Amino acid sequence: DAVTADVRHTRPRDLRHTCSSTSSKMHAVTMRANASTLASGAVPAKIGSRQAVRGKAVFTARKARASAKVARTTKAVATETTTTTTTAGKVVDDSTDNVLAIILGGGAGTRLYPLTKKRAKPAVPLGANYRLIDIPVSNCINSDINKMYCLTQFNSASLNRHLSQAYNSNVGSGLRQGFVEVLAAQQSPKSKVWFQGTADAVRQYMWLFNESKCEEYIILSGDHLYRMDYKPFILEHRKTGADITVSAVPMDAARAEAFGLMKIDDSGRIIDFAEKPKGKELEAMAVDTTILGLDKKLAKEMPYIASMGIYVFKASAMDELLTEKFPDCHDFGGEIIPKANELGKHVQAFLYKGYWEDIGTIEAFYNANLQCNDPDAPKFSFYESGSPIYTQSRFLPPSKLLDVQVSRSTIGDGCFIKKSTISNSMIGLRTSISEGCVIEDSMIMGADYYEETHECEDLPDCTPIGIGAGTVIRRAIVDKNARIGMDCQLINKDNVQEANEEEKGYIIKDGIIVIVKDSYIPNGTII
Repeated sequence: DAVTADVRHTRPRDLRHTCSSTSSKMHAVTMRANASTLASGAVPAKIGSRQAVRGKAVFTARKARASAKVARTTKAVATETTTTTTTAGKVVDDSTDNVLAIILGGGAGTRLYPLTKKRAKPAVPLGANYRLIDIPVSNCINSDINKMYCLTQFNSASLNRHLSQAYNSNVGSGLRQGFVEVLAAQQSPKSKVWFQGTADAVRQYMWLFNESKCEEYIILSGDHLYRMDYKPFILEHRKTGADITVSAVPMDAARAEAFGLMKIDDSGRIIDFAEKPKGKELEAMAVDTTILGLDKKLAKEMPYIASMGIYVFKASAMDELLTEKFPDCHDFGGEIIPKANELGKHVQAFLYKGYWEDIGTIEAFYNANLQCNDPDAPKFSFYESGSPIYTQSRFLPPSKLLDVQVSRSTIGDGCFIKKSTISNSMIGLRTSISEGCVIEDSMIMGADYYEETHECEDLPDCTPIGIGAGTVIRRAIVDKNARIGMDCQLINKDNVQEANEEEKGYIIKDGIIVIVKDSYIPNGTII
């Protein structure tokens, strides 16, 4: 069977369901091999003449049954790999075998700083057990897309390590060779500069993507939170015959001002773009979103469509646009796609109706994580067995909670918490919280490793990784491997909105305290 990465909260039968497509193909190969062996008429060497006759008869019968089964299985595999959909007389292949996913790792991640101080944006921890990169990779796996590249330029060591440990040799099978690989920015004889933007990053590796011989490229972002089956998106791209298809979300007027908007005709083809429009320019971008499948009530409430930064390109169209037509353009959303539209390329819109959030800022990241704790209707859930979120298998012990009061919170693997109170918080891997602590409305990212007592003997106050006794933390993000002393108060006492105290181990953004990775907060500190 195809082997996937560790699946959180997924039963074995769900795993079998996830891998059923590849398993059926592997079964066909096994049956062909068995039939080949039987066809040789081989009989065990140490067998008597009467037994040999009876044995040959049994072998012949088995051979016939196996051959028939091979024929049926082979036919089923052929049917599966060439599944088509007919639309208006046009036959459209809905296989994803020839789709290559390109995940954009983003730039320096200044909006998420200091979480990106020592790691690439897609490697930022998420939801107690995961990292941001697990979202697009899992969406691809659940959509049967098993060829993925992630483009990065800054601090890629942590991301590379996570991808290799979580997904190495675990995507695809003998019949469908899959991979998840990091492509870091580099200089070459033809290009002496680093990535200048999203489109330029793809352009610099276009030679490698062309070698894949894939028919379509799906461009994804590494800092969005959503669960999406890409198959309907790709199928719609093929049905319309578009050169580029842009995935979009419906917006109301209040949110639309902060996004790049698109205007469409009656067929869903994009005819105009506007970047963060205001006033009359915003009103001019209103469209009838029922064209894309929204019901009339929602269409009236949300008359705008905003780009998600997710695109499907025909391989030939992307190569032409990036290398021939617009070799000096560096950005997909702001340059390549609007210019492709002006050039007469068919640019289509596809409406995504589920939850989607750009978590590229500290405030958005903080809110998106804590919203996962909503007991009634979380906007995003990690507990959907039909489309699980995969991550690295760490083989950590269960978390141990001794006399702890917990409400509306998520606690990751391998934590040790003693006589404390936790409410509306996200507690990450290997977190250690000593007695008498209060954690409210916070995200504690945990630690990369367990620390022995003797390892911190030379440190100030011998403060171990974790949160010291009697500490209160409220509305904060504590990055990994932080050492928080005893009786500290990380509560933003003066309600400061912005402050840069990085030399002291913390920063405040949008009123949220962010404790820097590997930092030390002395005993009794009040923030």
